[in-house]
Amino acid sequence: MEAGDSVAPMATTPGYSAALTVSGPLVFVSGQVPVAADGSVAEGDAAEQTRQVFRNIELALAGQQARMDQIVKLTFFLCRIGDLAEVRAARDEFITREPRPTSSLVEVSRLIDPRFLVEIEAVASLGP
Repeated sequence: MEAGDSVAPMATTPGYSAALTVSGPLVFVSGQVPVAADGSVAEGDAAEQTRQVFRNIELALAGQQARMDQIVKLTFFLCRIGDLAEVRAARDEFITREPRPTSSLVEVSRLIDPRFLVEIEAVASLGP
């Protein structure tokens, strides 16, 4: 996986890559919400909910023989844009490799359950 520049070099953005080139099969992980395997909802702030979401993504990837360091794209859905700093901090506990995945953020009015503050989709590349 390689980070790429567009025709005109882009400013470096901390926390994610503007563009990546990947090869090999892709694994698409549907939007994950802060629900543990036992059905309980992660209580508390957006950071704790984000940690649970990333644990769920990790499990989903493992079921497809993929790892967290193979994630190339993340899409975040947040109910409160003001939670972004703590969501990023929680993300950084799970996403540590360089280059960072590409990333998009969408603020939504609510998610499927009103207790949910965050939902995250992921794409991983199984290629070299």
